[in-house]
Amino acid sequence: MLVKRKGQACLIASSMVLLVLFMTVLYSSSSTQHPSSPNLSRDYQLLGRPLYKLDLGWPRKPELFTGDVFAVAVNQHTGVVYVAQRGYNVPKVLVFSTDGDFLMSWNTTTLEMPHGMFADAASDSPTVWITDVGNGPYGHCIKQYTPSGKLLQVLGTPGKAGSGLDPLQFDQPAEIFVHDSGELYIVDGDGGMNNRLIKLSKEHRVLWMHAEKGQGLAQFYIPHSVTVDAAQRVWVADRGNKRIQVFNSITGDWLGTWGSCFTEDAPYSVRLTPDKKYFVVVQLNTNQISLLDAPPVGLIGQCNVVSVIQLSEDVKPHLVDLDLTAGALYVAEIGAQQAQKFIPFSLGGSLY
Repeated sequence: MLVKRKGQACLIASSMVLLVLFMTVLYSSSSTQHPSSPNLSRDYQLLGRPLYKLDLGWPRKPELFTGDVFAVAVNQHTGVVYVAQRGYNVPKVLVFSTDGDFLMSWNTTTLEMPHGMFADAASDSPTVWITDVGNGPYGHCIKQYTPSGKLLQVLGTPGKAGSGLDPLQFDQPAEIFVHDSGELYIVDGDGGMNNRLIKLSKEHRVLWMHAEKGQGLAQFYIPHSVTVDAAQRVWVADRGNKRIQVFNSITGDWLGTWGSCFTEDAPYSVRLTPDKKYFVVVQLNTNQISLLDAPPVGLIGQCNVVSVIQLSEDVKPHLVDLDLTAGALYVAEIGAQQAQKFIPFSLGGSLY
């Protein structure tokens, strides 16, 4: 009888262990998925120093993503996130709060194929800039909208690809960065005839430009993203050449190149964290978001990867933007057809 009772006790204990293991696996699996959107990709790994973690609750209605998500832009002063998507019969821009609430959509017919986006939050009247790489009557342009989606102005010649400067012409312009001064930095284009970095004045006059295709210094092959730091340096994701090139924002002089960090895949997007410590760089084909040490003033040196967010296969992160007040990172993901929010560990506590 004693042996039988011991056997029953062992069986019960084994069952409890199996139950605990099952619940652990079930919890771990469910914690990486949004409860209302099982098709959205929430799996990721952190490599190196853990700097960001996924905000599983943003947005509150992820089912609103119905197209291929190409770009995000944040206005940190108003707490608004703009998401640009492509697709047939889908709203081209979705607007969310930084807390995740859905605010509105733009059902504008003036956007064909949005590519890059920038929220100009420095002025008294905030606006949103979007690059359009479409081949129709509204394509090959850069457009400025009100926060509600009203078209204000167009840079470029609508529907006509070109390289002209007076009047301005673009061919699949990839991205725009608007400085607090009102000066504009444009990378043009996303696979078209142009491979240009252009700086425009506030009045849209060309101040300087690099426009040669090639692999040499200050030459480009598919310049894809651009940002400007506080040290008067312009950082360009030179996608086709698998490198980032750096220029003086005042003179346009070439300052340096980072290439050793991008041997496996090209940089698609480049942004600077609010604390000025790291550059956030996206690599689409390897599904990675990397954080690189930002060099001190006067020194470019070699790139150094500090942290990597490894996304699951076929997510295809494209362009990113950061909330310069809260520090949150927003990622546009073409393959997963979604935008995701990552928050600094200092704001969200531990990973678990």
